[in-house]
Amino acid sequence: MRETAVTVHTGDDTPLGGTLTLPEGTGPFPAVLILHGSGPLDRDGNTPRLKADLGPALASALAREGMASLRYDRRGTGSTPGDWRTCGYFDNRTDAAAAVRLLKSHTGIDPDGVGVVGHSEGALHAMGLAAGGDVAAAVVLAGYARSGESALSHQVRSVRESLPAPLRLPGRLIAASGLPSRLLNRIKAGSADRARIAGGWVNARWMREMLAHDTREDLASIRVPVLAVTGGKDLQVEPDDLEEIARLVQGEVETHRPADLTHLLRRTPSEPTLLSYRRLLRKPVDPGLLTLVTTWLRPRLTDTP
Repeated sequence: MRETAVTVHTGDDTPLGGTLTLPEGTGPFPAVLILHGSGPLDRDGNTPRLKADLGPALASALAREGMASLRYDRRGTGSTPGDWRTCGYFDNRTDAAAAVRLLKSHTGIDPDGVGVVGHSEGALHAMGLAAGGDVAAAVVLAGYARSGESALSHQVRSVRESLPAPLRLPGRLIAASGLPSRLLNRIKAGSADRARIAGGWVNARWMREMLAHDTREDLASIRVPVLAVTGGKDLQVEPDDLEEIARLVQGEVETHRPADLTHLLRRTPSEPTLLSYRRLLRKPVDPGLLTLVTTWLRPRLTDTP
């Protein structure tokens, strides 16, 4: 495969640094936009402290199946300027749409064969792109079908209850005090881009927009094929939401719930906890998942099976 540096030009002229991966052969190729989870993630899905390396794994797997891919650095990460703490949830959606336009305008890409693969927050933006008719197919990895506020409540409760007993008690006491609810209400009632919580800055605008958005509205508008995968051991997303995704999507939809797959797209035979994340990230992205995604996508982005 061949990798070249590209720049995604956004509506406010912020240049998003990215990597375009092309398979062997001559184009035009079908292509896939890769979207990562929330926070200051670079094009590979990494932060300085946690390296998921989802981008390179997906790009290589797609190239082996004859598909190009594009991945880019979020605002304020990698080679992209800006501050991710002031970038809203829908700013991320707008940036993703700009990346789709770049793919469709590239001479080596088939503009009718552009799809999207999104993980976690990226899965939610994949739903939005599919709902808007921007892509020919969408892969939703660990995406939910509910309001953002409901999804956050589930995530906090699930992560807390997965911890060892001595660590669960402080979390329960804090929850019982009502402090988390008061902090959340403060963010929801505010208008600033950032808010200072417990001595650190959080992206308040992103959180307000995420909490208010209900992905079921996007899902009900999708007419293109959708593959949705959530692991049975996902701590952060409710796997049962796969049933709601299948019910709402108006086009072709296929869902998978691999029993041992975690939110990090790695498998574990034991019960997952937040404390196991660093250990899990030493494993590669699940090969079976990569095979499922690429073999599902190719016939939906090209006339050649």
